[in-house]
Amino acid sequence: MKIAIILLTLFLSNEVVADIYKFTDAEGHVFYTNVNVPRNGLYKRIMKTKIFHYPNNFTSNYTGKIRTFSGANKKRFTDLIEQAAYRHQVDAKLVHAVIQTESAYNSTAQSPAGAVGLMQLMPDTARRFGVTDRNDPDQNIEGGTRYLKHLINMFNPNLDLAVAAYNAGENAVIRYNNSIPPYPETQNYVKQVLALYKQ
Repeated sequence: MKIAIILLTLFLSNEVVADIYKFTDAEGHVFYTNVNVPRNGLYKRIMKTKIFHYPNNFTSNYTGKIRTFSGANKKRFTDLIEQAAYRHQVDAKLVHAVIQTESAYNSTAQSPAGAVGLMQLMPDTARRFGVTDRNDPDQNIEGGTRYLKHLINMFNPNLDLAVAAYNAGENAVIRYNNSIPPYPETQNYVKQVLALYKQ
C-alpha cells in the first residue's frame, strides 16, 4: 500500500489545520493527503481534523510520503551510518529508517523551518549534540544518531515515543503524558519509520 500524506507548510503561528483525504487508484493503491482541497478531484475527505499548536522545534522535513531514494546515496552513507550506530549502540536499521523518512538520503535536504541534512538537524539540536557543520554528512549522522540514542534512553523501552520525539521534540511527547502527540504528521511519521525499521 502506498501512502502519501503531504505536510502543510508550518507558519510562524505554528497552527495547522488539515482534513484528511483518501484516493484509491485503479490498481488498488491507496493515497492519503492532508492538503486542503486536493488538486486531484478524485480524493474524498475521510476525516476532519482539529487545529494543533505545534512546538517551535517541530521542524522535520518529513512529508508523509513513502520516499524514494538513490541507492547510490544510501550506499555512499552506509559506512558512516554503521559506524555512528555502533558507537552509540543504536540499531543501524533504525538510523537508516529515520534518514530515509527525513531526507531520503539527500545530504543537502532542508526543511522550510531550517532543519538540515540527512537527519534533519535544527541548530539547537546540532549544538546540543556537538555538531558544528550540519551540512557535513559525517557530523550530521553522528549528531542525529546521538540524539536518537538520547531519546531511546529517555523513553525506554517505548521505541514509538523515541521516534515521535525525534519528529516533534521530546517536550511534545512529555506534554502529552508520554504518548505520541496527536499531530497527524507525527503519528504517520512514527508508523513510517517503524515500518521501514521492521522491513
